[in-house]
Amino acid sequence: MHCGGRALLLPWLPALLAGFLAAGSEFRHHRYEDMVRALFAVHNRCPYVTRIYSVGRSVEARHLYVLEFSDNPGIHEPLEPEFKYVGNMHGNEVLGRELLINLCQFLCEEFQAGNQRVARLLYDTRIHVMPSMNPDGYEVAARQQGPEFNGYLVGRGNARQVDLNRNFPDLNALMYYYEKSDGRNHHLPLPDNWEQQVEPETRAVIKWMQNYNFVLSANLHGGAVVANYPFDKSRDARIRGRTTYAATPDDQIFRNLARTYSYAHGWMHKGWNCGDYFDEGITNGASWYSLSKGMQDFNYLHTNCFEITLELSCDKFPPESSLAGEWLANREALVAFLEQVHHGIKGMVYDENNNPIENAEISVSGIDHDVTSGADGDYFRLLLPGTYAVTASAPGYAVSSSTVTVGPAGATQHDFYLKKAPKQNVKTKQHHGRRNAASPKSTLKLGPR
Repeated sequence: MHCGGRALLLPWLPALLAGFLAAGSEFRHHRYEDMVRALFAVHNRCPYVTRIYSVGRSVEARHLYVLEFSDNPGIHEPLEPEFKYVGNMHGNEVLGRELLINLCQFLCEEFQAGNQRVARLLYDTRIHVMPSMNPDGYEVAARQQGPEFNGYLVGRGNARQVDLNRNFPDLNALMYYYEKSDGRNHHLPLPDNWEQQVEPETRAVIKWMQNYNFVLSANLHGGAVVANYPFDKSRDARIRGRTTYAATPDDQIFRNLARTYSYAHGWMHKGWNCGDYFDEGITNGASWYSLSKGMQDFNYLHTNCFEITLELSCDKFPPESSLAGEWLANREALVAFLEQVHHGIKGMVYDENNNPIENAEISVSGIDHDVTSGADGDYFRLLLPGTYAVTASAPGYAVSSSTVTVGPAGATQHDFYLKKAPKQNVKTKQHHGRRNAASPKSTLKLGPR
């Protein structure tokens, strides 16, 4: 047995899953064509609340498909947050891929059945689900190993054997440099030639992030059972073989997000981790081991999105017989984590004529990481319950500050109205440091992430 408690779940599976199976859901491994058919089957069943689109193609020209759930698919509605799940970043870590296919089936079926919790999510959230970021690697893993011959590295990388979770621009090095000079703390710039430095899958996902104002995200991995949160990369580039906690300015929020998943999961919160132990089933990435050029840190440093990494199984390519039990262990956690996108504060940023202002900066006193308003002027700032001093600013406008109280349920809405400032009084935030910070070399460690 790879995960404690699974045997206890199995005797009740037939009764618990009868309705789910009868509705057309299935617990089996999906090759690329099977996965595509499964996604289109969900869309065909729930055409008015879903949309399928591709963010790009893999090295071997397979589409990176996303299934979107919304009451208005294809449209960003102001004040409706954007959420994403990404699975199968490492091709041989396949449980996340299957869980996200199951989640898509579940959301469609429960929406049709009148489940008010699911309906509320679809009405109030724009949900994007990418079951496989690395379809080429999956095909290698499925052909050469499958669940019977579960190698650690076979199919991990893409078709060029590049580890996609070590392939994003290294913005941590730039951020750590800026910290020393009170420089920019959000939306860090990319190197001028970044598109030539990354793989097609990475490039497609980065452009996806740039085209959608994602607020919250998780990427699903395997090889451990723990919820991992930023930063993944240590602030000390000299560290070799040691662990050190690398907190973000939003460390408490990230810890709460990780706990949300861990405690809603069947056993993650118990701390049992494939021979290791993590208190509450959560860990700071760098406290586990330092990882450079990872996706979750990139989300936080380049976009408005807060992302965590979910390690969901000791067995990277679990047998089909375990998939139903894994779905039961993760179903509530997947929904509960998704609901966290509706916490904190949100609102609109307008000028004096009620025109929305894009790229206004929203700052929270005491948390040195800003978010920006989207193309429609709406902003979303994840926060724990409490009272905060919040400021909105934009070039050419006078700064506006307010005190906002965040409750335990639902996001508090607070709109900002910015007045034009006299030219001599306009102050712009000075950002220091180089556009392309030197990135220290790091030893590649092929851990679960």
